[in-house]
Amino acid sequence: MKIVVLDGYTENPGDLSWDQLSCMGELTVYDRTSYVEAPIIAERIGDAEVVVTNKTPISKETMDKCPNLKMIAVLATGYNVINYDYAKKKGIPVCNVPTYGTACVGQYAIALLLEVCHHIGHHDKTVHEGKWANHIDWCYWDHPLIELDGKTAGIIGFGRIGQTTGRIAKALGMKVLAYDLYPNDSGKAIAEYVDLDTLLAQSNVVFLHCNLTADNEKMINKENIAKMKDGAILINNSRGQLIDEQDVTDALKSGKLAAAGLDVVYTEPIRADNPLLTAPNCIITPHMSWGAKEARQRIMDCTADNVRAYLDGAPIHVVNP
Repeated sequence: MKIVVLDGYTENPGDLSWDQLSCMGELTVYDRTSYVEAPIIAERIGDAEVVVTNKTPISKETMDKCPNLKMIAVLATGYNVINYDYAKKKGIPVCNVPTYGTACVGQYAIALLLEVCHHIGHHDKTVHEGKWANHIDWCYWDHPLIELDGKTAGIIGFGRIGQTTGRIAKALGMKVLAYDLYPNDSGKAIAEYVDLDTLLAQSNVVFLHCNLTADNEKMINKENIAKMKDGAILINNSRGQLIDEQDVTDALKSGKLAAAGLDVVYTEPIRADNPLLTAPNCIITPHMSWGAKEARQRIMDCTADNVRAYLDGAPIHVVNP
């Protein structure tokens, strides 16, 4: 059996092993192929039975050009890059990794918040540039410092990752509010469930940890920002499409939002004309919340399990049953 990995570099830049897959068939790994529809995708899949992809799209046209393709494994939870409905029609299971980064993504959300509160990276840079050594005072700070104890964290989307963020926020002394379509007992032990308008109105910090749907695209827009406290902080390391980037930029420029910490943007890689690049007090990192080695190893393990289960005739984690 032939297995092709189309874009393996972000999952494994060299610190993991593909051995679990190579022992199941003839394995070919490409670091990168294409992040948009292109003929090279079908060319590289060729007559492989199993294709593994992260962000390289698998379209109807690609599947039609690869008649030997029998299974698609996604190195991620999201699978919107696959035409999974057409794959279903062709009897091709699409298998994802349902959970792998709960701890590191929740940790990263808090890291973004702490960076907003203390600007540690900026101050480290100024010290190395000599500002402290040449300063008239024995200490300094270039941005207001924010204490979180006693403030309110509002978390939109209170599943596994949202609850992880909530537990850390609570440990920092914050009151935690949650908005979720499916409240549960584990969430109630951490937070008070409220409606969305109440969360927006009462939160000093708003975290986004929800899935992207047609109903919540650009949910953080000028109308909902107007419902938030003056000087609120926005943290998003979920999906970039959850915010209206121009409206958030305008709110940061006006001071309605004090700051934003973002690990995702609407179009990735970020475009040079993204308005957030001109926004004050806006920390942007390159979609790296998920990238801890421990989390990537879980992706590798689950993907191997998915391929193994397919070979055994009982596919698991199938998103298009």
